[in-house]
Amino acid sequence: MKVIVVGGGASGMMCAALLAQNGVDVTLIEKNERLGKKLFITGKGRCNLTNNCELQDFFANVVTNGKFMTSALYGFSPKDTIEFFENNGVKLKTERGNRVFPQSDKSSDIIKCLEKALRTYGVEVRLNTLVKGVCVDGGGVYGVKIDTDEEILADKVVVATGGISYQATGSTGDGYKWAKALGHNVIEPRPALVPILLKEQYGLQGLSLKNVSASVVRDGKELFSQFGEMLFTHNGASGPIILSLSSLINKHYSAGKFDAKYSLCIDLKPALSMDTLQNRLIREFSQRSNVELKNILPALMPKSLVSVVIKQSGLNEKQVANGVTKEQREKLAYAIKNLTFLIVGLENINAGIITSGGVDCKQVNPKDMMSKLITNLYFIGEVLDIDALTGGFNLQLAFSCAHQMSKSV
Repeated sequence: MKVIVVGGGASGMMCAALLAQNGVDVTLIEKNERLGKKLFITGKGRCNLTNNCELQDFFANVVTNGKFMTSALYGFSPKDTIEFFENNGVKLKTERGNRVFPQSDKSSDIIKCLEKALRTYGVEVRLNTLVKGVCVDGGGVYGVKIDTDEEILADKVVVATGGISYQATGSTGDGYKWAKALGHNVIEPRPALVPILLKEQYGLQGLSLKNVSASVVRDGKELFSQFGEMLFTHNGASGPIILSLSSLINKHYSAGKFDAKYSLCIDLKPALSMDTLQNRLIREFSQRSNVELKNILPALMPKSLVSVVIKQSGLNEKQVANGVTKEQREKLAYAIKNLTFLIVGLENINAGIITSGGVDCKQVNPKDMMSKLITNLYFIGEVLDIDALTGGFNLQLAFSCAHQMSKSV
């Protein structure tokens, strides 16, 4: 049996290696000059390859089509991914939040491991080869056509071309075009795991916050909340919890705008109840009764946030502590726990760590990743309408898809 895998990213390399390990004749086609270009920059070059959590917790971090991935994840779990790489010579480590990295902190070690597996099991790798389309006859696949108009024949074709984020790595949406041309529905690609754009930043660029809670509020109602780290950028906010929030709200975002008014609310003191925070303010004010607010609040927050919090509370920076009324103190406490910024958009999709949207999972069989419309055509990885939060979950989805396809042959 001959199988062509198109796309030399995480899912494509894993799929090709596993197929060949099972004795299948495999050709892996990649349009770039080398394999794993996007994988190389994953996790800021460290490659957070999976999340070593229980599957119940894993599914809680899958944003789109978690049910579709049930069989694949049980068939190839985070523990199986860890075992695969460790058995193939890569030493791994687990960090905060169950994030798994190579012990070397080098994504190149993961790529080298997969490349070694490809060589070991005899996969033919064709680099610098652009696939123009999938060849179909009578409702079934018989190969692919490359840019020289040559047709490469195969019994099965696996599309592992990724999404359309980080297009410099080769993720230019080729798989979407082929899927559409063959009658598949493609869910609108949207930016995922991207910075959130804010109307005003108040000169906070570069400020990093830890142990805060950030929530997205729509028309006064809280939709989603995340706890952890974030930072302010030149035009908005980024960092782990912000990236996760972007993926949770992107389905409300189309054609560069949201369907309603959205705000980002930051609780600077999530560990303190409103009453506890009030008591803390009373204590601070009583100890420094003749000191201006702008000189008291740095004890509670980064200095660069003081003027923003005071402004949103409606107080005056030069107001002294003993002049603050109970009502004003309550407003100040509220501002500390509800620092609010108007969301005006999401960063461009090309800046997304992954793409939300893709080939409609309703038209793909979750048992083997084969198209329900075209016999022997398979879709795996990010080209599908699947995505998850940060923490190694998305790469695990890619690996699980690859295994699910490979075991069906």
